[in-house]
This record gives sequence, structure tokens and C-alpha cells, in this order.
Amino acid sequence: MAARPLQGPRALLPVPTASTAAPLRATAQAPASTSSSAADEGDGLGVIAVDPALANFKGHLEYRWAQYRRTLDSITAGAGSLAAFAEGYKYFGFNREDGAIVYREWAPAAQAAALIGDFSKWEPVWMTRDEWGVWSVRLEDVDGKPAIPHRSRVKVRLQHPHGWWMDRVPAWIKWAAAEQRMDAKYDGIYWDPPAAERHQWRHQRPPRPAALRIYEAHVGMSSETGKVASYSEFTDTVLPRVQALGYNAIQLMAIQEHAYYGSFGYHVTNPFAVSSRSGTPEELKALIDEAHRRGIAVLLDVVHSHISGNQDDGLAGFDMGQREQDNYFKQGEAGYHKLWDSRCLNYANWECQRYLLSNLRYWLEEYQFDGFRFDGVTSMLYHHHGIHTSFSGDYNEYLGTSTNVDAVVYLMMANRLVHDLVPSAVTIAEDVSGMPALCRPVAEGGVGFDARLNMSIPDTWIKLLKHVRDEHWRMQDIVSALCNRRYTEKSIGYAESHDQALVGDQTIAFRLMGPEMYSGMSALTEATPVVSRGVALHKLIRLVTMALGGEGWLSFMGNEFGHPEWIDFPRDGNGWSHHYCRRQWSLADTDHLRYKFLQAWDAAMMALDNHYGFLASPHQWVTHMDEPEQILVFERGPLLFVFNWSPIADREAYRVAVPAPGKWRVALDSDAWDYGGAGRVFHDADHFSDPEPAGTSRDREHSIRVLAPARTCAVYYNADTHTHWRERPQAQQQEGGAEAEAPHHTYGLAPAATQTAGGLSVGSGDEVV
Repeated sequence: MAARPLQGPRALLPVPTASTAAPLRATAQAPASTSSSAADEGDGLGVIAVDPALANFKGHLEYRWAQYRRTLDSITAGAGSLAAFAEGYKYFGFNREDGAIVYREWAPAAQAAALIGDFSKWEPVWMTRDEWGVWSVRLEDVDGKPAIPHRSRVKVRLQHPHGWWMDRVPAWIKWAAAEQRMDAKYDGIYWDPPAAERHQWRHQRPPRPAALRIYEAHVGMSSETGKVASYSEFTDTVLPRVQALGYNAIQLMAIQEHAYYGSFGYHVTNPFAVSSRSGTPEELKALIDEAHRRGIAVLLDVVHSHISGNQDDGLAGFDMGQREQDNYFKQGEAGYHKLWDSRCLNYANWECQRYLLSNLRYWLEEYQFDGFRFDGVTSMLYHHHGIHTSFSGDYNEYLGTSTNVDAVVYLMMANRLVHDLVPSAVTIAEDVSGMPALCRPVAEGGVGFDARLNMSIPDTWIKLLKHVRDEHWRMQDIVSALCNRRYTEKSIGYAESHDQALVGDQTIAFRLMGPEMYSGMSALTEATPVVSRGVALHKLIRLVTMALGGEGWLSFMGNEFGHPEWIDFPRDGNGWSHHYCRRQWSLADTDHLRYKFLQAWDAAMMALDNHYGFLASPHQWVTHMDEPEQILVFERGPLLFVFNWSPIADREAYRVAVPAPGKWRVALDSDAWDYGGAGRVFHDADHFSDPEPAGTSRDREHSIRVLAPARTCAVYYNADTHTHWRERPQAQQQEGGAEAEAPHHTYGLAPAATQTAGGLSVGSGDEVV
């Protein structure tokens, strides 16, 4: 696997300037799978059949496809296949080969190189250079033992083109550590545990769920006490909660090593290294293995959009000002991200491509991750990185001279690689721009992601909560924000993520209730108007976003119960305090606090989707928006959702259309006592449909009458065709009944979370075999 030089420079071809934005579809249609076939035959213009507005950009798409094919063909010719090319971690860095440790590093600008570390008492062991700029050294075993003991500190010493010497952490290092954890320099750690200490995988990946319900989590800040939590603690305390709540996936942040803890993990210094703050590589593997045992998929929040500018501790230290064809990074202004104060990668470079693609394969194979959430995709897609750019929907903004085709081609290869290696794997793009075809298959000429985060939704809620009084909320505005997406491409809806919880911002719960979250959350006294409003709207906002905002759902840990504080990582400005870098789980588990109601509501939402599968359903239809009365009615999957956003007005015997005749019953009600409501809706009532007066409810021929109290929502199911989600399916009631016979049953999950005097009832995962 010798390194190879990059082929000639690439330039953008001119593209047509005329554009017509594609209209949003009124009803959802199931997107095609984004997995690519092994042979990407075709011209890359299949996306035009899906989105005819792209016909105006045929020239750009043809150029992009040609660049993709040229890059892929070059890789195949040099390495044999894309998959083989992505095995760079088995060649570069430290590897065992025939009774020796061989260390290789691509550093073509270095004038000399030496390996140093504990094993040599920090004396240089000189390396040799090949024609491609790869330095290497072979260390034979000594008395049958590796020349570098497990857990030894190591660095590479490089001579700069101007003559001085630099000590760097190896680029492919698999673990790195610092004595002063928050801001000190790192050493590379040689990680090769003896067989007895290596994690032995016991559980297979869970099947890919029909719709993702993602629990976004940061291991380090998951402890209730003021410290950095470990992978083992997360495994023992948080995974059971995630399972009990009913999420089927977790998205782990800050796993790739980052020297500055306060970066939330997004200023990555060592892409292949497991963050040592929370433990060892083996402990992370044990976490993922246990998640798989519980039926939970694990996604890595991978950062390939930029690299920390920290030269002492990270990859940036290998940029010695050399030309781009010999560099992981772009040079000049293009190589620096002004907003993030970080380095921009050179996606056209052969070795940078190998490094990043190998990074994905490494996390998939060595740690058994089930997919990735790609951070900062907008920054990758455009030369301007999205800085000071507003995306209006004009296709010229997405496909033109500002498009970074090299980065787009890299993402196409990355998505193809991931789906080829693990067909069940999921890739999600964090993209605020909404680039068309981002989530269409690579074989069609798309970028190949399975879904994108619907990032405009949290901004909508912030604007409403900050600037519009409740009684002036318009149903059309809410529906437009939630449904403003291409239904030929999947998206993940969310009301808030970690972004809205950072210091200087506010979570939805804190915007709603403010200081009363500390003084007014006792369930032993009557709720104040502020708390009553806050609890009610918190439930409504989350459910309407989940039901209308996408084909998946995401929530950041703690937000499910309205965690009252923002996140502020230990830093010099706060005295390196952990006070705001933790999760107060006891608030949700204390029976006399109202946080338990929000947590129970979140668990009920997950159970609702688990039973009825509405998130994966292509059927989404808004049947009624009553602006004066602030009533919103819509269908998703087999369910009927009725929201009354009015702060004061109860609606009695309110007529709502139903998609089919029959007997309708309440499946979920935000006003129920279990969720901190007043219990005004009668759950045992049967709502029999009546013929619907012609033309009143969007082509629906039948309707029912319901009670819709102010600031509540209720979900109805057809009792003639479905059961209530709390009822055990008949197959489970029979002794020895097969679990697989239960419709929409999650794979191996314990029952949904319930509230008891002792707090959250969590399952061990042993209930379902």
C-alpha cells in the first residue's frame, strides 16, 4: 500500500445560472435507499428524474460525476478497491508485522524523522523515507516481547524544512493522553493490549430500525457529580435509561480525541484516537457491545469537516507549509476556517482521502459503530463554509462555483464505502443549507447520505418562543417549518439538540420556565402559571416536531425531562468547574418533582412510534389548520393528531376528520395525569365516526368529535384495526410467543419507561431474548 502522488489539479466547470426551486411535496413518499451498488454504472444524472429542477444543472452534475468516477478509478487502479484503499490504518501508524512493530508516517515535507518514547528512553530511533514521503522504522521483538510495551508513550520527531525539530503525536495514533487533562500537551500511547485484556465481542449489531429514534449523548458530561464520566459509568448508568425510554440509537459525541475539552469534541486533534478522558479503547468497545445487547445502534459523531489548529497535539502539526499535493490541508486562506479557528482539509489529496476513508473503516470495524453523524457538512460542501450565507432555496446557491466539488466527491466516496462495508449502517449529514440530492444514492449522482438533520426546526421554535406571544402562534407557520423538506430525501426532526443547550443559549424548557425551574417544579403543590404553561408547551413542541418534522427523531440527553441548566465545559473562564457539565438525572427520578412528567411523556412518544411505526410511514397529511382557534389536526401513519395551541380556550365536541370510518380511541394525551396534566380527556371513550360534510376536511369522508382542552394534544388510533400501545400484543401473551410477531416491536428493548415511587423504571435488557 505505498503512498501515491495526487493527480492533476481540479477546477470547477461553469454551470447554468437559471434555476427553479423544486416545490415541496404535499404528502410524503418513501425515499429510496442511499446504499450504492458495487458497480456505479450510469451517468450520475439519475437525481434529475427525482428532482426535475436539477435539469438546469446538468453540466455541474456531469462534472461532479466525472470527478467522482475519476477519483474512484484512480483509487481502484492503485489500491485494488475502495475498501482496500480504506485499510490505511492497517499499514500506517503502528502495526504488528512478522515478529516486529512497524511504524509508518506520511510526512513528505520532513527533512528527517525519528521515533521517540518510553521504549527508547526518549532517544531517537531514526526512520527512513520512501519515494512517496512515507517514513518508516521496523522494531524487532526483544526476547519474544514487543519492542514497545503496551501503554508506552510515543512521539515522532520531525525536522522542519527550515531546519528545526518538532515532536508530534503520530497521525494514526489510536490512543493519546495528557497528564493535565484539560489543556496540557498530549503524548501518543502505543495501544496493543495482551489477548487477556482485549475486549471480546459478544453481540452482533442490531437490525437497522425502520425509523431512528436517536439519543444524542456526551459520555464525559453524563455523570451527576462534577467530573468527567467514564465509558464504563455510561455503560452502567445511561444505557439502561436510553433503553427504558425507548430510543433505538445513541449518537456519541466527543469520542475522537480533542485536546480542548471545551470544544465539545469538535476540535478534533487525533481522529483515530479514543478520547482518553473517559477511558480506554477496550472500555469504549464494551460500551458499544452492551448497547448492541440492548438492541441499541451506536452512531459516531464523526468530524471530517475540519481539524483543530493545535499543532503540538494533533494532525495540524504535520503541516509544515509544504505544497498542497504533499499536505493533509489546504494552504493560504482556503486552509483556515475563520469562524471555527481551525484547519480545512485537502479533500483532493490522495493521502488525505486515504486517511479520512480509513478513519471511517477503522471506527466501523474496530469499534463496531453502526454508522455516523457527519458534523459540519455545510462547511465541507461550500468554499465559503456557509459563513455569513443565507440559503433561500435557489439551486444556484447549492450547485455553482461556490460548491466545493472535491469535498462533495469525498463524501460520495465515504457514503459508498460505509454502505458497502456495512449495508445496515446509517449516515446522517449535519447540513443547514439543504443541498438537493444530498440524501439520494450515489449511484443516482447523489451524495449518498441516508438522512440530514432538519436544522431549521430548532431555530423556528426559538423565534416563536422569543418573539411571538402564544395567542399569536399561527398554525401555518408551525406546519410550514416542520414540513419544509424534500420528501424524496429523509430527514431527522428535532426540537433542540446540544447546540441549544450550550452556555449563552437556552433549552426550550428554560426559555419556557426560566428561574421557576428551580423553585416551581414540586409536584406536591399547584403549578404556577409559568410552570403550567412551560410543562404543557414542552410536551406539545416535542410531539408535533417528532410527528411532522422528519422520518426520524433526535434528542440530546437530559432534554427529555427538561434539564434546567445549560452546558458550560470546564475552562479557564469558569475556574475549570464541572458544575454545568453534568446531567442531574435525580431530578427526573424524584417522584415529587415535575421533571418526571416530562420524562414519562418522552418515553410515551417513543413507545407510540415503537407500536404504530408512524415515523417510518410515508403517510403524512395535514387535514385542518384553524388559525382563529389555534387548532392543528394531521395524520401520520395510522394515527390522528389533534393539537389545541390556544392558551385559554377549551374546544368541546370539536369535529375532526378521520382517514377511515370506525371506532377511534385515545392513544396518547398530554393532559393525562401521568404526564402532569389535569386529566380532562376521557380515555375509555369510543369515538364513532360520522359521515363528514362534503368539502370540510380535505377529501376526508368521515369525522369524529373530540374534547381538546387548551394547550394540549391528543393522539387517536382506529380501534377496529389497531391496539393500544400499552396493550401487550397477543403473540406475547401466549406462552413462548415469538417476539417477532409483535408489530413494530423494537429489537430486544425493555418496556418503555414508567414512573414509580423509586423513579425511572429501567429494564436490564434480559426481558426480551
